[in-house]
Amino acid sequence: MSDFVTFILAIISAMLIDNVVLSRFYGICPFLGVSKKVKSSLGMGIAVVFVILVATCVCWPLYTYILEPAGIPFMDTVAYILVIASLVQLVGLFIKKYSPSLYKSLGIYLPLITTNCAVLGVVQTNTDTGLRFIDALANGLGTSIGFLVIIVVFSCIRTRLESANTPKAFKGLPIALITAAIMAIALMGLQGLFAGI
Repeated sequence: MSDFVTFILAIISAMLIDNVVLSRFYGICPFLGVSKKVKSSLGMGIAVVFVILVATCVCWPLYTYILEPAGIPFMDTVAYILVIASLVQLVGLFIKKYSPSLYKSLGIYLPLITTNCAVLGVVQTNTDTGLRFIDALANGLGTSIGFLVIIVVFSCIRTRLESANTPKAFKGLPIALITAAIMAIALMGLQGLFAGI
């Protein structure tokens, strides 16, 4: 199998089969908190894509060429959080300047990307499993696009559920959690498609 095909399959796998939100339960806070409006979900998803991709491109060399050779690989989590926090500040300033309404709708969830376990989980997994840079990039790209797709699709479904005739006990968060569970089961069904590859 060529490197390009492996790269694409790694992206698809991280995006759908091993989706951070629905299979590893990372990033649940923004997934449930921001997904009430499609615009907010799209903005959050794009912000997370940017942060994960740049964090992957910065944290992998940081670990491989600085922390590990210096004999301090145990400082990786602290270093990653500093990198992620800096990136989130840049994203926040950009969104505040060019889309104040989106900045206001994201509210507290934008700074929470700093502690979003989806972002930290990707960069930590990349170095803990010893992925090569290209594999780490594929994992970061697939994970971030998967987060974006899932949060936007979930937001669209939640918008429709607001006007649906659901029983009173299931209105709001309960039906959202049931929907998320059904989405997770549907994506788990894709594992069989890629098992033979």
